Amino acid sequence: MAAAKPKSAKTAGTTKTAKSGSGGGRGAPARRSPARRPRSKAVGSVLGRHADDIWGLGAVVAGLLVAGSVWVSAMGPVGVAIDKSLAWSLGLVRWLAPAGFVWIGVMLVRGSGRSGQSSRPGAVEEAGEAEKAEKAGEGEDGSERWARALMGSGLMLLAFTGLAHVLRGRPGLDAGVEDLGAAGGAIGMAVGGPLHAYIAVFGSVLVLVFLGAVGLMVLTASSARTGARAAFAVVKPVGRLFRLGVGHLFRDVGGARRQAPADPALDPRAAAAPPGAAAARPEPAAARPEPQPDSRAAATPPRPAAPAAAKQPAKPPAPAKPPAPAAVVPAGSGWKLPSPDLLSSTESRQIDQAEVSERGLLLRDTLAKFGVPTTLLEPVVGPTVTRFVLALGEGIKVSKLESLRKDIALAMASPDVRILAPIPGQRAVGVEVPNVDREVVKLGDILRSPEARAARHPLEVAVGRDINGRAVLMNLAQMPHILIAGATGAGKSSCLNSAITSILMRSTPDQVRMILVDPKRVEMGQYDRAPHLLTAPVTDPRQAANALAWAVREMDRRYDLLSKVGFRDMAGYNAAVARGEVKAKPGETGPDGEPLKYRSLPFVLVVVDELSDLMMVAARDVEESIARIAQMARAVGIHLIIATQRPSVDVITGVIKANVPARLAFAVSSLTDSRVILDQAGAERLVGRGDMLLLGPTSSAPHRIQGSWVDEAEVKAVVKHWTAQAPEFREDRSVSSASAPGGADGGSGRGGSGGGGPGPGAGPPSASARPAPAARPLPANAGGGPDASDITAAPPPADSGDDGDDLLDEAMELVVETQLGSTSMLQRRLRVGFARAGRIMDLLEQRGVVGPSLGSKAREVLIAPEELADRRDR
Repeated sequence: MAAAKPKSAKTAGTTKTAKSGSGGGRGAPARRSPARRPRSKAVGSVLGRHADDIWGLGAVVAGLLVAGSVWVSAMGPVGVAIDKSLAWSLGLVRWLAPAGFVWIGVMLVRGSGRSGQSSRPGAVEEAGEAEKAEKAGEGEDGSERWARALMGSGLMLLAFTGLAHVLRGRPGLDAGVEDLGAAGGAIGMAVGGPLHAYIAVFGSVLVLVFLGAVGLMVLTASSARTGARAAFAVVKPVGRLFRLGVGHLFRDVGGARRQAPADPALDPRAAAAPPGAAAARPEPAAARPEPQPDSRAAATPPRPAAPAAAKQPAKPPAPAKPPAPAAVVPAGSGWKLPSPDLLSSTESRQIDQAEVSERGLLLRDTLAKFGVPTTLLEPVVGPTVTRFVLALGEGIKVSKLESLRKDIALAMASPDVRILAPIPGQRAVGVEVPNVDREVVKLGDILRSPEARAARHPLEVAVGRDINGRAVLMNLAQMPHILIAGATGAGKSSCLNSAITSILMRSTPDQVRMILVDPKRVEMGQYDRAPHLLTAPVTDPRQAANALAWAVREMDRRYDLLSKVGFRDMAGYNAAVARGEVKAKPGETGPDGEPLKYRSLPFVLVVVDELSDLMMVAARDVEESIARIAQMARAVGIHLIIATQRPSVDVITGVIKANVPARLAFAVSSLTDSRVILDQAGAERLVGRGDMLLLGPTSSAPHRIQGSWVDEAEVKAVVKHWTAQAPEFREDRSVSSASAPGGADGGSGRGGSGGGGPGPGAGPPSASARPAPAARPLPANAGGGPDASDITAAPPPADSGDDGDDLLDEAMELVVETQLGSTSMLQRRLRVGFARAGRIMDLLEQRGVVGPSLGSKAREVLIAPEELADRRDR
C-alpha cells in the first residue's frame, strides 16, 4: 500500500501535465510515449506566445469580411446571409460592425507588442527587477485586454442598437428583416423596448448615451476628463475660425465703405487728384488688422533664413583672417595698434535643437498643469541662458505666470529662472532658463564682430554677447560714467580687464589716458608701464583719494581752457585744434620761452576696482570727488568706472547713485543688493561667471549679457606691444600726491616737453631717436602749451617747506571768519588734498588758532576775527 500511493500520485501528475499540454482526452496523454510529450508542449507554447496576434489578425479579417458583405455586397451567397443575419440582429448598427472588428483587432495586436515577452512562459523569471517593474507599468496581460475589448464593445453595441430602435420607429418581432434592419434589430428591440416603455424617448436616449460613453471609456482605457479635453480641443478651433470669419467679414465691409471711390461731381478734391493718388494713399490704421502673437511667429519670422535658435548660433565663426582694428588712429601719430591675433577666439558651437524643443514642451506642459495655457513661440538660445518665448492665452494675467517662478524652476531642474514680462517690443513673455552647457565668450570674438568694426569712438569698450548672439559694446563717453557691482567671483574683474584691454587694442595714448586704482594690489599690476597710464596703478587708498582729487583739479583746468578759447566741450575743441583754428595770441609764450601752441586733449578714464576699501579710509573725500567728476566732467572728457563687491548703501551712497546713471550688475546674494545697484529686482537671479544686467542711462529695462573673458597671457601680450613702443616710463607723482603740479600757463607742470611717447607730430619711436623722458607727459602736448596737467594761468603753488605753507595765512582767515575748524572745509575752499589740508590744520593748532583734534568733529576756533585783525596790525 505504501508503494501504491506514490505511483498513483505520479500517474495523476502525468495526466495533469498532458492535459494542460495538449488538450486531448483524459486518458490519451497517459498512454503517450515520453518522447512525444515535449513536442506537444512546445507546440502549445509557440501558439500561446502568439495568441494575441492570431486573434487580433482574425478580428481584422472578420471585419473585412463583414465590410465586403454589408458595404459592397461582394461576398456572394455567404455575404447575403451574413448581411441578413446582421440586419435581423443588429439593424443599422451592422454598418459599424466592420470598424468595430478592426478596432478590436488593432487593440489586441498593439497590446501584444507592448507587453513584449510577458506572455511567454518563464519570461518574468528571466527578467530583472527593473524590467519587471517596467513591464508591469507598460501594459496589461492578455486576459485584461480581452475583458476590456469584450466589455467595451458590448456596451457600445447595446447603446447603438438601442438608440437605433428608439429613434427609428420601434418595430416588433413580427416585422420583417427589412424593418428590423432599418432600426436596431432584435438586440436593439431587447434593449430599447423596455426603456421606452418605462421612461419614454427622452429618458431612453439619456440612458443609452451614458451606456455608450461608458463603453467607449472602457474600450479606449481613457477617462472622462480626457474625453472632455479632446472634445474641447475639437470645438475650440471651430469657434475661433467662426469668430475670425465674422471679424474679417465686418472688417471687409467697413474697409469697402471707407475705400469706396468718390464721385468727382460731388467731391472736387477727388476730381483734382491725380489718377494714382487713391492707390498710393495708405490704408487707415483702423482698417489694418492687428497682428496676433501666434500668427506673427508662425507666418512671418523675423529672419526667414532659419529660426532664431538654429540660425543664430551662440557666436559667429571667426574669420580666416582677423579684420583690422576698428578704431581710427589719428593722422600723424607714431603709435601702432596691436594686432588682433594677440586675442584668441572660441570655436562655433552647435545647438541641440531636439533638446531645446523638448525643454520648451516641458515648460508649456508645466504651465498648463497650473492653469496657464500658453503658445510656445520661437525660442532664443544665448551663450548663458535660453529664452523660451510664450504667448499667453486669452484672459491670463502676467502676474499669474510670475507667481509660478519657483514651480517652473523645479520642473526645468534649474536653480532659478528669470521671467521677462513682457519682452520689449513683443506681445509675449520670456522665461529665461540657464543652459546646461554654457559658452565662454572671449574678448577676441567681440572685437572681431561687425559691431566692433562699426565702432569708431576711442572709448567704446567690449562688454560681452547678449542672448540674441550679438556683440555688445558700450561707449563710455555716452554713459558717461558706470557703476559695476556684484558678489565675489561674479565677474567684475573680468569685466574691468575686458574694458581696459579693449581700450589698449583700439586706442592710442594720444586718445585715451587712464588712472587705475587697485586697492587689492593684484588685479591691475599687469598693466604697469603701459603708455596709456598717467601713473602706475594706485594701490594705497589714501593715494587713490588724491588721484580722484587730481581728476577734479584736471576737470577745473580743462574748463578754464575751454572758457579761454570759447568752446563748450572737448570734442569741439579737439576738432578745432585739428583744423588749426585754435591759435595763441601774438606774443604769448610758454614757460620755456617758446611760442604757445594748443594741442588736442585726450580722454581720461579713471577705473576704481574696489570702492568699498576707499570708502573705509577716506569716505568724505572720495564721495565728494566722485560726485564732482560725475556731475561736471563729461564735457571735458573725464569718465569714471567704479566697481565694488559690497553693494550696500554705505558704499554706494545716494550721492554716487544720483550722479552715476549707468549700472552694470553681476550676480548678488539678495534682493536688497539688487535694488541698491539697479533700483529693481533681477540681479539676485543671475547665474554668475560673467552673467550680467546692463542698465543704460536712458532705459529702465536691463539688458542681459554674458560678459567677455580675456586671459592674463593675452593682456600681457597687449601690454608688451605698447611698452615696446615706449620703453621709458617715469611715474608722475602729481597724480597720486596731495599737491597740484606747479608751473605757469602753458608750462610743463608734468613734463610739458619730452616724454615717454611721441606726440602727434612725431614719427614712430625708435631706440636711436627717442626723447629723454624727464617726466611722463600727457599725450598730444609734447611741444609745450596747455595740456591735461597744466592748462590754467595760475595753478596752486607748491609747498614752501616743512615748517610752513603758502596757504597758511589764507587758511587762517577762512577758519577765523567762518569759526569752523574743519579739514574738509579747507579742502573745498583751498582745493587741496586731504594730506595738505591736515598739515595746514596742524600748523594752525601750533599757532594757537584752533584747538586739538576732536575726532570726526570740527576743531574749536580759539581766536575771534578782532584778534586776527590785531595780529595783522602788530
